[in-house]
Amino acid sequence: MTCETGDTVVSLREVTRRYGKDLIALNRVSIDIRRNEFVAIVGPSGSGKTTLLNIAGTLDRANSGQVIVDGRDVALLNDNELSALRAHRIGFVFQHFHLEQGINALDNVADGMLYTGIALPERRERADAALRRVGLGERLTHLPHQLSGGEKQRVAIARAVARDPALLLADEPTGALDTQNGAGVMELLMTLHKSGTAIVVITHDLAIAAQCPRQIRMRDGCIVEDQGRGLT
Repeated sequence: MTCETGDTVVSLREVTRRYGKDLIALNRVSIDIRRNEFVAIVGPSGSGKTTLLNIAGTLDRANSGQVIVDGRDVALLNDNELSALRAHRIGFVFQHFHLEQGINALDNVADGMLYTGIALPERRERADAALRRVGLGERLTHLPHQLSGGEKQRVAIARAVARDPALLLADEPTGALDTQNGAGVMELLMTLHKSGTAIVVITHDLAIAAQCPRQIRMRDGCIVEDQGRGLT
């Protein structure tokens, strides 16, 4: 089922996520994220921000409420349909890169499109273009151990954007980097945002969040502040 959401790429309505009887990670959260938005979600450990990212990215399911991603009601999709939605429409970037150690940068990115049904030659062509887009045209054949931390994160970002996703979700993308490399990654995400990708960054760093046009603050599973709402 496709839902009419206009320019909204993610919509959560009264979403609650519980773990066991007592732990409420999200408590009736409602939020819309528009196409082309750059959003930071900020909060202390245990505030619910990573759970929110996992539900928006269809990696986890809500106990109650409605989740619509790229016009699809997540509750109505089976596991195969959710996998297809992630493969084609959602990109993920994680703090610790998640690169395959024995595979060069080109094939790390190409393998990120393995479940899209795209043939290997086209996957490698897209991977080449994505790596050049993030400034790694001279590192295509390098293995992860031959790359700096900042370069590894750029490979991870290239892997996420090679499929031209509607939504890019980044969980602490600068958390494992020094200040200089972290600034480079944020600059790259800003550039991708300007090209039309909706980006959501999970961070505990207020300086990182301040670079985003919209900042959402969470505490105890609730949204307590939403600054810059609706701006791009």
